[in-house]
Amino acid sequence: MSQNPYLAIARNSIRSHFDGSVIDKASILQLYPQMNIPKATFVTLTLHGQLRGCIGSLIAHRSFIDDLISNSLSAAFQDPRFTPLTIDEFNKIKIEVSLLTEPKLVNYTDTVDLKSKIHVYEDGVIIRLGNHQATFLPQVWEELSNFESFFTHLGIKAGIGNDPLAHHPEVYTYQVEKIKED
Repeated sequence: MSQNPYLAIARNSIRSHFDGSVIDKASILQLYPQMNIPKATFVTLTLHGQLRGCIGSLIAHRSFIDDLISNSLSAAFQDPRFTPLTIDEFNKIKIEVSLLTEPKLVNYTDTVDLKSKIHVYEDGVIIRLGNHQATFLPQVWEELSNFESFFTHLGIKAGIGNDPLAHHPEVYTYQVEKIKED
């Protein structure tokens, strides 16, 4: 078990699904009162180095502890890309918790202008066009390290095609503090 309290809470939240234990939020909040403040989190699960679940919040809309518990359970059992996590997988997964800053709207005129305002490896990006929206955490830059590939895949994820910037969607950036198990 990790020494980091956020990773411990995430892991214990998932474990509670299997063993029926209860997270003692009152005790946690006594030790970490900052966890009562609204915070947006993402929880990413990997198994043998491959994505196994990733769910999160883009906007802080509930307490940090509630967001972390909810997103941990959702990443393990409700990510529509995967079947629910099994107990065998639980014993092998690695957990990463990302704490998000508030997203900021990027004003841009065209793709060249936007490219000058995006910080590769630092910015998480949200694109929004009508009812279509998607995000990639900054960690995704490790796999899609050039601007064009990143936005192509983000557009496909959002359901607005492989050239999303042709539609001039709203673009927001945010940063994360990530904490991961070794």
